[in-house]
Amino acid sequence: MTRIGILSDTHISSVTNSFQQNVQSAFHDCEVIIHAGDLTEVSILSAFKGKEVYAVCGNMCTHITRKSLPESTLITIDGYLFGLCHGAGGARHNIEDRMYSMFPEAHCIVYGHTHIPVCHTVGSTLIINPGSFTSTGRYGSPGTYSIVTVDEDGIQGAVHQLDSGF
Repeated sequence: MTRIGILSDTHISSVTNSFQQNVQSAFHDCEVIIHAGDLTEVSILSAFKGKEVYAVCGNMCTHITRKSLPESTLITIDGYLFGLCHGAGGARHNIEDRMYSMFPEAHCIVYGHTHIPVCHTVGSTLIINPGSFTSTGRYGSPGTYSIVTVDEDGIQGAVHQLDSGF
């Protein structure tokens, strides 16, 4: 079994104590981390030492981060294809359609940008938006993240709220 921690839209420029504590609390038992963009600074990924990390840049990332990370990527974890892109450009109202067009072969599509957590299936494809890890969602919403589990039964996901804010 592989546990995958997924976050997005951290919008911070350095690893703070509260960020590190929330990372440890949320992802302590995850082997793999996926960051779906708008991490702002690539140095944020240092919070995930010892884990396999995949990340894409987002529209709020610095120039250096945009040069360091791809805009989209297709990765394989335990035989499952994961399509990863921050927002696929364009309006929020049809973002999942654009993501599906980008990754029609993916078993799981991961995106961010909207700050609205999503976890559902379209056909046999799991669609995940972990929301905003650092509570930057609308109307004071709490920080959220997702955990995806890959095991002999397939791939399952869920959205979770952080216990503490930033």
